[in-house]
Amino acid sequence: MKAEDIRTKTQDQLTDDLASLKKEQLNLRFQKATGQLEKTARVRQVRKDIARIKTIAAEKSAAKKA
Repeated sequence: MKAEDIRTKTQDQLTDDLASLKKEQLNLRFQKATGQLEKTARVRQVRKDIARIKTIAAEKSAAKKA
């Protein structure tokens, strides 16, 4: 997920994306713990996507207040 794609989304869409990524992150952690994780790079990618969404959501909320 690219930052420019995230910036075009509304606050509600960002919240939905964040929730789905958190669920995926949880599933990936369970797969890792049970030894079933095949794409290990996906863990890092999901973590970075979550950070991107949180950052852009914070920017949008700060811009609303200003």
